[in-house]
Amino acid sequence: MLSLMRGYVRVVDAVNYRLGRIVMYGLFVMVAVLLWSSISKTFFLPSLWTLEVAQFAMVAYYILGGPYSVQLGSNVRMDLFYAGWSVKKKAWFDAFTVLVLIFYLGVLLYGGVGSTAYSLGHFGTEPFVFLKDLAVAFVTGGPDAASEVIGHVERSPTAWRPVIWPIKAIMCLGFLLMLLQAVSELIKDIARIRGEEI
Repeated sequence: MLSLMRGYVRVVDAVNYRLGRIVMYGLFVMVAVLLWSSISKTFFLPSLWTLEVAQFAMVAYYILGGPYSVQLGSNVRMDLFYAGWSVKKKAWFDAFTVLVLIFYLGVLLYGGVGSTAYSLGHFGTEPFVFLKDLAVAFVTGGPDAASEVIGHVERSPTAWRPVIWPIKAIMCLGFLLMLLQAVSELIKDIARIRGEEI
């Protein structure tokens, strides 16, 4: 069982570390888009797409970089009492707070899946079934079969009117990766409580 947990921690940490290092450069994408926005407003006709693309880039940067931030321990802590505690006491406190985080992320993921299904035209109460049917249709029949499952696609109410489902799917992926990283942190905390290191 311990080797299985070590393997889980190793795989999840490796995936989130590599993804975090890649997503870290998304900040430059956002800056480039905003720079182009300023240049186009000053010298040319303003571009309709720049503000929303910058917002989407920021969401992807923030959501997909979250697991990397948790892994490195760079999240904000109130160190008034925490800094003076022993390693074992910190692990107990961290294990409790990670359990609360896991519950919260589970609720966010459930809501995110429902919102993503809604943005793809599903207005029912079973978003997971809809997404499973969509995936099966895409795998078995390709994009044409998947388009038959999709209903009215949600669009942004702005002048550019981009579809919303890609950024919602990225948010769901980020919530899932953060949930997997939180479970990894819980396993590490339990190991520290037992006097071991993973």
